[in-house]
Amino acid sequence: MTPISDALDSQIQHKIDTKTKPLGSLGGLEALAYQVARIQNTLVPEMKRAHMLVFAADHGAVEKGMSAFPQEVTPQMVGNFLAGGAAVSVFCRQHNVPLKVIDVGVKVDMPDHPLLAQRKVAYGSQDFTEHAALTLEEVNTALGVGADEVSNVVSQGTDLLMFGEMGIGNTGVSSCMLSAISGQRAEETTGRGTGLDDEGVSQKSAILTQALNRASTSLNKPIGEWAPWEVATQVGGLEILAMSGAMLRSAELQKPFVVDGFICTVALLFAKQMQAHVVDYAIFAHQSGEQAHRKLLNEFDARPILKLDLRLGEGSGAILAYPIIQSAVAFFNDMASFESAGVSNAT
Repeated sequence: MTPISDALDSQIQHKIDTKTKPLGSLGGLEALAYQVARIQNTLVPEMKRAHMLVFAADHGAVEKGMSAFPQEVTPQMVGNFLAGGAAVSVFCRQHNVPLKVIDVGVKVDMPDHPLLAQRKVAYGSQDFTEHAALTLEEVNTALGVGADEVSNVVSQGTDLLMFGEMGIGNTGVSSCMLSAISGQRAEETTGRGTGLDDEGVSQKSAILTQALNRASTSLNKPIGEWAPWEVATQVGGLEILAMSGAMLRSAELQKPFVVDGFICTVALLFAKQMQAHVVDYAIFAHQSGEQAHRKLLNEFDARPILKLDLRLGEGSGAILAYPIIQSAVAFFNDMASFESAGVSNAT
């Protein structure tokens, strides 16, 4: 993976600073413009063609009761995406962004649809409280699916990738992966997900603790000391790993991508374990309502674009942030400079 070039850094910053505005007055928009121009390595970046990829899969441990919704909601919601009725579908349509759903591990077979990629690695993961969630082959295949899907849309001329997910129980799986990587106890990483009450959160945390203890015993390693492939096989989720693979390929192709909420940020954390420079290409959409998300964003030193208390997933926060990213590029390209406008600068 090629690190982002710093050859144009001073010119990019000079272009931002000499626009007809007080220095720094566009706040986070200036940081966005700077990041996109650096990634594209140009003083005239483009942000005209985005693509939303939503990865879907099921999780064996859902049967233990770690979600407020039953597992059959996963294929039902995939059908809703394809019919255009989900939030991410509505917002993508509003902003003229193509949406593609990738079945990487839904527990049932989905009927063919023009917006659906049939890339099933397995019929969901195994129950990670009892044994490893995935095989190493399944992990590698899921990573490859994400990479392939990015390559496909980039070949069509995409400036920006956005990722979403669907999988009942995947907030819990993400919390478990976060604990495994960071060494934090499940109580610190477990949130309400799709709306659990206090008792439900406690039950969810207990399930994740059981999974982490089982895996630590199997690996003979405490959490926080597992290798990436051990995290993925022991407690990973297919759609989360597919997003990680998609992020890695986006960065390899030097394309910026938008990180949605908590689950997507955990996918980035996993990708970072494999290639640190992947973070340079990440634009953080929003801070979600999950208790561990703010702390995780701080670990990335991230300044998310939005804070709307979203906790939906699907890539909904990513698509909501898209017009703001476009505005950052628009001001960078089209806003007059003090010199071109004949306006006196501050002294």
